[in-house]
Amino acid sequence: MVTAVYPGTFDPITGGHEDIVRRGARMYSRVVVGVAHSRGKNPLFEPEERLAIAREALADLPNVDVVSFSGLMVDFARRHGATVALRGVRSVTDFDYEVQLAGMNRLMLPGLESVLLVASERYQFVSGTLVREIALMGGEIDRFVSPKVAQHLRAKVASRKQG
Repeated sequence: MVTAVYPGTFDPITGGHEDIVRRGARMYSRVVVGVAHSRGKNPLFEPEERLAIAREALADLPNVDVVSFSGLMVDFARRHGATVALRGVRSVTDFDYEVQLAGMNRLMLPGLESVLLVASERYQFVSGTLVREIALMGGEIDRFVSPKVAQHLRAKVASRKQG
């Protein structure tokens, strides 16, 4: 039984994130999606909201758990008995960063292998940051996130405009 972790901020969880999780769930016995408490990214959603939205979006996958975490990803992987860190790459820039991250993670937790999945064509340019910006500016987000996530995102944007 191989457990993989897939850490990220998921603010919001995009179609690209979901695609990586679904592909990973076919490859590994168990995938633990780690919703990180992100200090530096100025997230739109609170950690508890991101956790709930990700759980809702991935509820149909029986071998996927969605949990929150803070601190080092290697500590998160160790806690869950993971031997694989699952990551998505969209571009050469992502690849360069992920190779550096994989090397550091392997130094801190020998035996943790990073598996980089190339983003599906339809998600090559999709990022949570861009989706947030489009939503905040009133743009169309339906092709970038699942219908459930779009509903949460629209509600969040509307509540910010009222507040």
